[in-house]
Amino acid sequence: MEKTVYNTFPLHPECPDLRRLADNPAEALLRAEADVVSAENAVERDRYRTLEDLEEAQQDGRGVTRRTFVAGAAATATALATAQFVSTSASFAATRTGTLIHVFLYGGLDGLSLVAPANDPILARSRPDLLLGDDSLPLGRGFKLTSAFKPLEQWLKAGQLGFIPAVSDERLSRSHFQAADACNLGGLPSETGGRGWLDSLVDALGKGTAFRSVGIGSTLPRSLVGTNGALSLNNVGSLRLNGDDTYRAATEKAIRGLFTGINHPVEEAVLEGVGALATAQKLSAKPYQPAAGVTYEGVGNAFQQLAQLIKGGANVRVATVGMGGYDTHENQGPREGGQLHRRLNELASAMAAFFTDLGDQATDVTIMVSSEFGRRVASNSGGTDHGHGGVVTVLSGRKLAGSLLGTWKGLNDLDSGDVPEYNNMFNVYGSVAQGRFGLTTAEVDKIFPRQKFAPMKLYA
Repeated sequence: MEKTVYNTFPLHPECPDLRRLADNPAEALLRAEADVVSAENAVERDRYRTLEDLEEAQQDGRGVTRRTFVAGAAATATALATAQFVSTSASFAATRTGTLIHVFLYGGLDGLSLVAPANDPILARSRPDLLLGDDSLPLGRGFKLTSAFKPLEQWLKAGQLGFIPAVSDERLSRSHFQAADACNLGGLPSETGGRGWLDSLVDALGKGTAFRSVGIGSTLPRSLVGTNGALSLNNVGSLRLNGDDTYRAATEKAIRGLFTGINHPVEEAVLEGVGALATAQKLSAKPYQPAAGVTYEGVGNAFQQLAQLIKGGANVRVATVGMGGYDTHENQGPREGGQLHRRLNELASAMAAFFTDLGDQATDVTIMVSSEFGRRVASNSGGTDHGHGGVVTVLSGRKLAGSLLGTWKGLNDLDSGDVPEYNNMFNVYGSVAQGRFGLTTAEVDKIFPRQKFAPMKLYA
């Protein structure tokens, strides 16, 4: 009698017959597919090692031709498809401590609705409907602060909240897109090669984890674009392998196996990338519980993600948060109940919640808030048009040199109706980073091409 032959899985001739894998045909097929994946991983790993041998032979001059090399590279296409993990390359031993968070206010914040000289006759004449209210908070050097920032009053009194007025750069136009681009790049695209200033800063910070550079949001801001592979995420739990949950663990195991023992720099990068996934999933395994009494709302949800990472030991070095709604051509409302007042209060409440949530860890954190430009001094029927001379806000775990920082020469000589540039934007950015991380002036100078860095005294 002729023996019955059962079909085997067609992609793998050595796969045992399906009947032996499981009684259930569907389950047997899944197990057969798993065997195929394991076998293919082994083949690809061997191909990758072959490519490495070809690379070494080429470097040693052992007669490997370009054609042979390219053929070997093509054979490893599947393995290299996982090279997005290369962006996480670095070890967990960071050489600089602390975290710098850049909050960018899109639309062009009217700095004079945030901080302004008290009882200034020019302001009273130019914008009588946009003056700060009597409930404003007093600042140093005759300035006052919007009451929208009252949630941060304890840090103001502690000397940890400061403001730099009249901040701009000659490269900035009144175009939202051009100015925001220049601010995020640290200069014009032609000067920076399209690389973000925070990514350049990471070069000076030494090695770190996959989370050393993080953008909270669905897209990566231009400030983090570059060679150091920043992560972009809406929430910590969103950092995970795509695909069916049923196969996620097996996929991660396959990736680990594929890139283990290949004696190639990509091995460390990939395995750290997979480790980052594991860290994110561990942190998000149960709902995050802020410190007692802390609640996050609005833009505060972005700060909550950073608090979860920092408190969870992810070693974040630079991070970004974006907030829109600052293009106030009309109905600006800088006083309580007004549109801009509400936006600024939401921001201040989020920053206060974040620092409270961090507790003692806030000592190692600095938040810098800026926008693409300021707005004109004169009111435009309840609003303001695009201008220059904006304000940069600094909230730091380290004590600052004052509540009003930098140079201020008054409003007697306006720049075509704008607040003049008394403090260069990139000197401000660089000085905040220098004080946070203890960088040398030479190190900061490399971050901003075509800009000779001039340090400012911002910290006590």
